[in-house]
Amino acid sequence: MLLALLALLMLGPIGVLASGKLDLDTPWYMTSRQSTRQAPSPAQESGAVVQVYGARIVRWRGAFGIHPWIAVKRAGAAHYTTYHIVGWRARRGGDALVTSEVDAPDVQWFGADPQLLADHRGAHAEALIDQIETAVAAYPWRDSYRLWPGPNSNTFVAWVARQVPGLRLDLPPTAIGKDYLGPTTFIDHAPSGTGWQLSLLGLAGVTVARDEGLELNLLGLAFGIDVDDMTLRVPGFGRVPQPRTTPLLEPEG
Repeated sequence: MLLALLALLMLGPIGVLASGKLDLDTPWYMTSRQSTRQAPSPAQESGAVVQVYGARIVRWRGAFGIHPWIAVKRAGAAHYTTYHIVGWRARRGGDALVTSEVDAPDVQWFGADPQLLADHRGAHAEALIDQIETAVAAYPWRDSYRLWPGPNSNTFVAWVARQVPGLRLDLPPTAIGKDYLGPTTFIDHAPSGTGWQLSLLGLAGVTVARDEGLELNLLGLAFGIDVDDMTLRVPGFGRVPQPRTTPLLEPEG
């Protein structure tokens, strides 16, 4: 029964590979890093902005998962600051957390277009930035990295989201590693902050939340149903159909 379920879940990543949408040939150093024009230019948007992106990992691994990053811009700032985890830095004994100042945080991840996962603007975004900076500084696994089941780049973004529930981040099922809670924690808030999850080292678990819906995790392959967005959560493909992310603006009055 378990093997049959795993085989069924693997149809998602296999389908992504068969779709031909992944670039399996271009060397990583020759891939595009162009802006996808999803982030407002600091020259045009004077207010605060908080965004989260996720893009397919390089080569065949992109059939399974994404690499995410957080981008923030304070009101009046001339650039964005991005935060993400790069595994090879930890494997070489360094700090895996990368903090960068960029003009455009929406660039392709080695040729893969990023998906906008969260978008906050105005005074609410400004308040979130203080909380995000505090959470980033407190991330507990900066010197360790495991592609599967975590801690990895998705673990980092999910951990920050749990500390900043106002971010309302609903990570897709392709964010493998988001369910890793650490070696001694088995119950925690869902990344969106709208429910709870039970997880055994990121290898098996269940999430029940308003934003995520019901999601089951088996060996990192997550599947379920999101009633709030009326979507299915499918390994490999992510959320089907893909919900549209709209900016959450500062309330008027």
